[in-house]
Amino acid sequence: MHSGAVECGGIDWLQLKADMKEAAAELGIDKIGIASAEPFTELKHILLKHREKGYESGFEEPDIDKRTDPSLSFAGPRSIISIAVAYPSKLPYSPRSEPGAYRGILSRSAWGMDYHHVLRDRLQRLEEWIRHRVPEARMESMVDTGVLVDRAVAERSGIGWSGKNCSIITPEFGSWVYLGEMITNLPLPPDTPVTESCGDCTICIDACPTGALVGPGQLNAQLCISFITQTKGHIEDDTMKEKIGNRLYGCDTCQIVCPKNRGKNWTHQPELQPDPEQAKPLLLPLLELSNREFKERFGSSAASWRGKKPIQRNAILALGHFKDKDAVPQLSRLLARDERPEIRAAAAWALGRIGGPQALEAIEAARDRELDAVVRKELEKAYAREDDKVH
Repeated sequence: MHSGAVECGGIDWLQLKADMKEAAAELGIDKIGIASAEPFTELKHILLKHREKGYESGFEEPDIDKRTDPSLSFAGPRSIISIAVAYPSKLPYSPRSEPGAYRGILSRSAWGMDYHHVLRDRLQRLEEWIRHRVPEARMESMVDTGVLVDRAVAERSGIGWSGKNCSIITPEFGSWVYLGEMITNLPLPPDTPVTESCGDCTICIDACPTGALVGPGQLNAQLCISFITQTKGHIEDDTMKEKIGNRLYGCDTCQIVCPKNRGKNWTHQPELQPDPEQAKPLLLPLLELSNREFKERFGSSAASWRGKKPIQRNAILALGHFKDKDAVPQLSRLLARDERPEIRAAAAWALGRIGGPQALEAIEAARDRELDAVVRKELEKAYAREDDKVH
């Protein structure tokens, strides 16, 4: 028996933990860490402050107690198993974005198969592995949609440290990892948290396009491009519209600039490998996709969870960002005929950015018939912009 082993019912838990880590690779898991199931009391104070300041995205579990106390979602928890699965940061080839064929980009978290499915599969394999050895084990797995804060569990379990960019940074894989966890009644000995840290580096905070990283490890989700690209409605702020650039879903800036990620690219998980045409799609064809076509193109990606409207709106903004004159006929058609006000509003903004006689004609025609107040406001701004150019 190992020294320091915890025995219970004849099981050497330390040995079981060692065997589990040994089996990780064949289960398709890149790293396993064990955390105690004690409440995350420090985190609770941070989350409450976060809420007071209005930094939440609205996508989180609203009950902060549930997010920080494992016993509220699992009776008698003894430990939490945290897993990390590494994903790619580079495309095998990058399709060119050029006049007449401009492209958008999906963040790396939306490349390949939807990571929720991949992590659920890995956690299921781990559950089966454990059940084979401890038939009476009770387990509950969570991926992103669970109530617990994945990053807090991963940090406590020694997977990595909590970076200033709000990502878990692992010594081996950088921050290019997906996280999942499993609460269990097994008394597994906990791992020691990683002591490596970001040190004095603030590159990610300085590089954030909108200043959403308001401090080390502090994110104002309301300013975060990744969050904004996933919202469904109209984006009011013109500066935000410009800052989104050609991002269709998510934003990777704070991870790309991180020195700990330099040169790291993980290609060993087959389901997570990107199709460059899906990761960097042509913008114009996105504007007219039917629901069925959208499902066929993007249904397998994590980017599809909000449906096609946010991606189409973001594609319109990207065409405005590129000032793509070839897009004017299609944008004019959307402005005239699309029944979704947020799509018409985005088209009005994009046409105002692109400019020219054809764009102005479409804007003027829409001003005469548009009834929606939000769209009218965008049209007036776009018209004023064009008017200024003429005079």
